[in-house]
Amino acid sequence: MFSIPTILLIDDDMDDQEIFTSALAFIDNSIVCNIAPNGYEGIMQLKDMALLPDLIFLDLNMPMMNGVQFLREVKATERLKDIPVIIYSTASDNRTIEETKQLGAHDFISKPEKFSELVGLLHGLLFPAAS
Repeated sequence: MFSIPTILLIDDDMDDQEIFTSALAFIDNSIVCNIAPNGYEGIMQLKDMALLPDLIFLDLNMPMMNGVQFLREVKATERLKDIPVIIYSTASDNRTIEETKQLGAHDFISKPEKFSELVGLLHGLLFPAAS
Protein backbone atom coordinates (compact mmCIF):
# COMPACT_ATOMS: atom_id res chain seq x y z
CA MET A 1 0.00 0.00 0.00
CA PHE A 2 2.75 2.46 0.97
CA SER A 3 6.52 2.52 0.73
CA ILE A 4 7.10 3.71 4.29
CA PRO A 5 3.78 4.98 5.65
CA THR A 6 3.12 7.85 8.00
CA ILE A 7 0.41 7.25 10.55
CA LEU A 8 -1.67 9.26 12.97
CA LEU A 9 -2.92 7.22 15.93
CA ILE A 10 -5.76 8.81 17.86
CA ASP A 11 -6.22 6.97 21.16
CA ASP A 12 -6.48 8.17 24.75
CA ASP A 13 -5.11 4.96 26.31
CA MET A 14 -1.36 5.33 26.88
CA ASP A 15 -0.83 1.56 27.12
CA ASP A 16 -2.55 1.07 23.76
CA GLN A 17 -0.43 3.88 22.28
CA GLU A 18 2.75 2.17 23.47
CA ILE A 19 1.72 -1.27 22.21
CA PHE A 20 0.70 0.18 18.83
CA THR A 21 3.95 2.09 18.33
CA SER A 22 5.98 -0.92 19.49
CA ALA A 23 4.21 -3.08 16.91
CA LEU A 24 4.98 -0.53 14.18
CA ALA A 25 8.64 -0.40 15.25
CA PHE A 26 8.75 -4.21 15.15
CA ILE A 27 7.43 -4.13 11.55
CA ASP A 28 9.67 -1.31 10.34
CA ASN A 29 11.52 1.11 12.55
CA SER A 30 11.25 3.90 9.96
CA ILE A 31 7.42 4.12 10.10
CA VAL A 32 6.46 7.55 11.42
CA CYS A 33 3.59 7.54 13.90
CA ASN A 34 2.20 10.70 15.45
CA ILE A 35 -0.20 10.35 18.38
CA ALA A 36 -3.18 12.40 19.51
CA PRO A 37 -4.99 11.63 22.80
CA ASN A 38 -8.46 12.46 21.46
CA GLY A 39 -10.31 13.51 18.31
CA TYR A 40 -10.01 17.23 19.02
CA GLU A 41 -6.20 17.01 19.34
CA GLY A 42 -6.17 14.86 16.20
CA ILE A 43 -8.01 17.55 14.22
CA MET A 44 -5.63 20.21 15.55
CA GLN A 45 -2.59 18.15 14.52
CA LEU A 46 -4.01 17.51 11.05
CA LYS A 47 -4.68 21.23 10.52
CA ASP A 48 -1.05 22.01 11.42
CA MET A 49 0.54 19.27 9.29
CA ALA A 50 2.19 20.27 6.03
CA LEU A 51 2.27 16.61 4.95
CA LEU A 52 -0.82 14.63 5.88
CA PRO A 53 -0.52 11.06 7.17
CA ASP A 54 -1.12 8.10 4.86
CA LEU A 55 -3.46 6.49 7.40
CA ILE A 56 -5.33 7.38 10.55
CA PHE A 57 -6.00 4.75 13.21
CA LEU A 58 -8.90 5.91 15.36
CA ASP A 59 -10.20 4.73 18.72
CA LEU A 60 -13.88 5.41 19.34
CA ASN A 61 -14.22 5.94 23.09
CA MET A 62 -12.29 9.08 24.03
CA PRO A 63 -12.90 12.30 25.96
CA MET A 64 -13.44 15.76 24.39
CA MET A 65 -14.18 14.48 20.87
CA ASN A 66 -14.89 10.79 20.38
CA GLY A 67 -14.05 8.76 17.30
CA VAL A 68 -17.43 9.12 15.60
CA GLN A 69 -17.34 12.91 16.01
CA PHE A 70 -13.77 12.98 14.65
CA LEU A 71 -14.72 10.80 11.68
CA ARG A 72 -17.63 13.11 10.80
CA GLU A 73 -15.37 16.17 10.97
CA VAL A 74 -12.57 14.63 8.88
CA LYS A 75 -14.89 13.35 6.16
CA ALA A 76 -16.53 16.81 5.96
CA THR A 77 -13.18 18.60 5.54
CA GLU A 78 -12.03 18.83 1.92
CA ARG A 79 -8.29 18.64 2.70
CA LEU A 80 -8.70 15.62 5.00
CA LYS A 81 -11.59 13.60 3.58
CA ASP A 82 -9.46 11.26 1.43
CA ILE A 83 -7.17 10.05 4.23
CA PRO A 84 -8.14 6.43 4.99
CA VAL A 85 -9.42 6.14 8.56
CA ILE A 86 -9.22 2.73 10.20
CA ILE A 87 -11.27 2.31 13.35
CA TYR A 88 -9.09 0.68 16.01
CA SER A 89 -11.32 -0.06 18.97
CA THR A 90 -12.43 -2.52 21.61
CA ALA A 91 -16.01 -1.92 20.43
CA SER A 92 -16.97 -4.59 17.94
CA ASP A 93 -20.76 -4.69 17.74
CA ASN A 94 -22.26 -4.75 14.25
CA ARG A 95 -24.18 -1.49 14.75
CA THR A 96 -20.98 0.44 15.57
CA ILE A 97 -19.08 -1.16 12.68
CA GLU A 98 -21.88 -0.35 10.23
CA GLU A 99 -22.25 3.24 11.52
CA THR A 100 -18.55 4.00 11.16
CA LYS A 101 -18.37 2.48 7.69
CA GLN A 102 -21.37 4.57 6.61
CA LEU A 103 -19.55 7.65 7.90
CA GLY A 104 -16.58 6.82 5.68
CA ALA A 105 -14.28 4.60 7.75
CA HIS A 106 -11.97 2.62 5.47
CA ASP A 107 -11.86 -0.41 7.78
CA PHE A 108 -12.66 -1.53 11.32
CA ILE A 109 -10.30 -3.64 13.40
CA SER A 110 -10.82 -4.75 16.97
CA LYS A 111 -7.86 -4.26 19.27
CA PRO A 112 -6.22 -7.68 19.53
CA GLU A 113 -5.23 -9.15 22.86
CA LYS A 114 -1.81 -10.39 21.74
CA PHE A 115 1.11 -8.30 20.49
CA SER A 116 1.82 -10.82 17.72
CA GLU A 117 -1.77 -10.47 16.46
CA LEU A 118 -1.41 -6.69 16.32
CA VAL A 119 1.87 -6.98 14.42
CA GLY A 120 0.18 -9.32 11.92
CA LEU A 121 -2.85 -7.06 11.51
CA LEU A 122 -0.77 -3.93 11.00
CA HIS A 123 1.66 -5.64 8.65
CA GLY A 124 -1.23 -6.90 6.54
CA LEU A 125 -2.79 -3.43 6.37
CA LEU A 126 0.41 -1.52 5.67
CA PHE A 127 2.16 -3.98 3.38
CA PRO A 128 -0.55 -6.24 1.89
CA ALA A 129 1.60 -7.45 -1.02
CA ALA A 130 4.20 -8.82 1.41
CA SER A 131 1.68 -10.67 3.61
